[in-house]
Amino acid sequence: MMDGTDESNILNSPLANNGGTMEISSPNPLAPTTTTTNGSGTATSPDSSSSAPATPAALGENALHVEISDALSEKEKVKFTVHTRTTLPGFAKKDNNVVRQHEEFVWLHDRIEENEDYAGYIIPPCPPRPDFDASREKLQRLGEGEGNMTKEEFKKMKSELEAEYLATFKKTVAMHEVFLRRLASHPVFRIDNHLKVFLEYDQDLCAKPRKKMAIFGGFVKSLGKTTDEILLSATVRDVNDFFENELQFLTEYHGHLREAASRTEKMTQRHKDVGDSHQKISNALTQLSTTEKGNVETFVAKAAEIFERIKNLETRVASDQDLKLGDTLRYYQRDSDAAKALLIRRLRCLAAYETANRNLEKARSKNKDVHAAETAQAEACEKFESMSACGKEELIGFRNRRVAAFKKSLVELSELEIKHAKNQYDYLRQSLLALKEIA
Repeated sequence: MMDGTDESNILNSPLANNGGTMEISSPNPLAPTTTTTNGSGTATSPDSSSSAPATPAALGENALHVEISDALSEKEKVKFTVHTRTTLPGFAKKDNNVVRQHEEFVWLHDRIEENEDYAGYIIPPCPPRPDFDASREKLQRLGEGEGNMTKEEFKKMKSELEAEYLATFKKTVAMHEVFLRRLASHPVFRIDNHLKVFLEYDQDLCAKPRKKMAIFGGFVKSLGKTTDEILLSATVRDVNDFFENELQFLTEYHGHLREAASRTEKMTQRHKDVGDSHQKISNALTQLSTTEKGNVETFVAKAAEIFERIKNLETRVASDQDLKLGDTLRYYQRDSDAAKALLIRRLRCLAAYETANRNLEKARSKNKDVHAAETAQAEACEKFESMSACGKEELIGFRNRRVAAFKKSLVELSELEIKHAKNQYDYLRQSLLALKEIA
């Protein structure tokens, strides 16, 4: 089923000062926004003051709108403020806020995934765990090396690292919001009791951070799923060409996505490396300018400024490539896994149906417990047919959704690449003219 959520804009980013807390406020972190920081360490969207929140009366009948309106990053955790507006019956409040942590999102995902009634649906992938360790380490190293650089250099590097930290944070918020929006827009998941509890209950859901043994257990569970997939694929023959082709396609598709994501990561890293090289040239020219006088000093200082600006342009190219392409590829890696999980559940159901058929044959041959075997066979048949019908609709929706998302992301990436190329050309042309005037 198409759930109507646009995942192609799960891509944006944020975080802040080393060891402190940071807050981000945005009416919609999925939409392209510009985030600025103020003196208090708070990041706010410029749209937040101009966007008046819709009231429940402005929503349609049986509507459910969920967003993450605020997020607070502390040293070890992120607290998300989930804002719900609804006209669905059964909710105590039509406009409500609750504070949730990542583990509670995992709890909600696991409860939905464990529900056998949802076996025929694609379960939206759980948002990845917030990981700011790399950014924090860079900020810590910067603080330790403060005495070895000038105030300007320290301020510049601190600003860049905080921007990187902020970007990671904002992306994390967006990923968690997309998960909730997909559930809220799905015709079945939106009325799930666990989702209702998640959105309404104002206390901790007792979802504790995963310890080492739990993480190990998750690894064993993942290994079990992979083994189950291989075993079912080898022993159960799917007579439906649609599902057999889909499973083969998704297996290959996931591999291509993984490779494409890896190559995109390498590509963006090369752009960052080029930018770092320009920064090193700029720093060397800045030092050289202090030893020269007259026109030579002016010329070298201007060249240093040019290389630094080029570095910034390269960094923007890398950021947009990661945002529009890398994030989309990584998201659909997880989503294709979720779609494949649906097909594996269907194969398991088919295996149970075939077992029920064999048991019925044995019961009839022995003329013993025939009625119970017939009942079990009928139930297995009904469950399998229902899952097949629902699964086919879900997989067609998934195909349409991912095609639309990739089309949107690639078009936006192409437009940004053209824009960056024009900006680089114009800046280099103006820079050469400026250097000629000095010379």
